[in-house]
Amino acid sequence: MVIVYDPCQRELPPLLPLLEGADPARTMAWRHGEAISAERFLADVRAVSASLPSAAAVVNLCEDRYAFLVAFCAVALRGQINLLPSSRAPQAVDEVMRAHPGCYALGEQKLDPPPPGYRQLPSLEATPPVTADAAWPSLPADQVVAIGYTSGSTGAPSANPKTWGSFRASNAGNLARLQATVGDRFELVATVPPQHMYGMEMSVLLPLLGNVGVHTGRPFFPGDVAAALAAVPVPRVLVTTPVHLRALIESGIDLPAIAAMVSATAPLPVELAGAAERRFGAPLLEVFGSTETCVFASRRPTVDEDWSLYDGVSLHPQPDGTAVEAPQLRAPVTLADIVSLSDGGRRFRLCGRHADMLEIAGKRASLADLTRRLLAIPGVRDGVVFQHDDGDALGVHRIAALVVAPGLDEHAILDTLRRAIDPLFLPRPLKRVEALPRNETGKLPRAALLELLQTRG
Repeated sequence: MVIVYDPCQRELPPLLPLLEGADPARTMAWRHGEAISAERFLADVRAVSASLPSAAAVVNLCEDRYAFLVAFCAVALRGQINLLPSSRAPQAVDEVMRAHPGCYALGEQKLDPPPPGYRQLPSLEATPPVTADAAWPSLPADQVVAIGYTSGSTGAPSANPKTWGSFRASNAGNLARLQATVGDRFELVATVPPQHMYGMEMSVLLPLLGNVGVHTGRPFFPGDVAAALAAVPVPRVLVTTPVHLRALIESGIDLPAIAAMVSATAPLPVELAGAAERRFGAPLLEVFGSTETCVFASRRPTVDEDWSLYDGVSLHPQPDGTAVEAPQLRAPVTLADIVSLSDGGRRFRLCGRHADMLEIAGKRASLADLTRRLLAIPGVRDGVVFQHDDGDALGVHRIAALVVAPGLDEHAILDTLRRAIDPLFLPRPLKRVEALPRNETGKLPRAALLELLQTRG
């Protein structure tokens, strides 16, 4: 890889290792029952990197987590940028590719139809030759290795560049939190895709930058999750979402012994957290962050409502949200979350989101709290309260709700809600549906909610 630096730059940026630790024999991935060493992984990375075409950026569509890991590192070693759309849906991929003229797409599967310029990875089944004297690869700290796109749950997806230095800085907090819970070495099973920033942090960066091995599948159904956990040694950590946790509990399945669970992407009701801990006999950690900031805090919901900040992170409440300062950020990033600080600013409690706060006739409520109360109704399996696009003459937007509740009708749900919230904030319309339009990580893109609300039937 040839890197050209600005000749006016006084100092070259520091080089940071692609893999942490110098042990070539350490297991960093489990694939098809086989332990894959760091040495084998780097041989695959070098082989793929040499086969890539010249371009500035690549849409990484690999679904197998090992293929994604290899492609991610191969792309970075070529000095190219991994583009990470919010989903692998053709429309989302096309939007990202249009924003980066000249890019191509890369994946391990044969796609029909393929995106423009699609290239399929060579087979990773055969063991490539290992160069005994090959140097441990490094990347400049300021090299942009990925651009992550938000899910669109609050509007249009936005692009968020990530340097190798910033990824390493954010990973330090996650690694320290998990090691404090389960010990230095552990194995991961993740139900979330690697393209999502949560999946990137928990199932890509951790095995690259910690003494961690990752199962390379992406189990979806409860039986698949149990099989994936059984395929890796103890101690095991399950990285998942509230939606998957609820499905695992309701399935009644027995999981192999796990040391901890991690949840993100959507609010985690404390009742669900408690049920998961009782059912699977392990602590459940919830992490807090965003595509813009990466994870910067965590908590155990069954023990504490407050979040604990990672080392080096500070929050600064603003009128429209909260400014976040963190080691992985070059400048503060303001999120829409409203917080109250405690413990000298090292802990915080969420009070809602600026965009979620509603004020009608002098009374205030939050969409998150309204959704929580909807989900608390017996018989409601899933639901969401959100604002409709159209407003009245005073600019007040209607409140709508979609709910999955077999056996209940809309009137019964509204009657129960009326006893729990101010009638001014009752969602109208409230529509029963068979399922919410959740994406791969359980989030609810706003455009999909509005489309489903307007669908007849």
